[in-house]
Amino acid sequence: MKKNLNTEFAQRVFDVVRHIRAGEVLTYKQVATLAGNSRASRAVGNVLHTNLDPNIPCHRVIRSDRRIGGYNRGGWMKEMRLRDEGINIQDGKCLLLDPKIFDAHV
Repeated sequence: MKKNLNTEFAQRVFDVVRHIRAGEVLTYKQVATLAGNSRASRAVGNVLHTNLDPNIPCHRVIRSDRRIGGYNRGGWMKEMRLRDEGINIQDGKCLLLDPKIFDAHV
């Protein structure tokens, strides 16, 4: 069964993630909440796994336990991109005190 990711929820996820600034991260749960469904964090991961648009920085979305999580271009690339943006990572975890919630204008 092929997933239909051209849904209203998927577009809201892409809109939220598009507004995450360099040097900031959100968790999958935070993205789900901002996209309108706080219980859909796994769906956010599925949507982002399909992203090939470089204007949607899905590498800036991490797990709630601060681990960097998956990335459709490889975990090593996600870690490299986050480090390049100034995110401190140790043992696969972001060292931020709390993932930053920002005022998303979506």
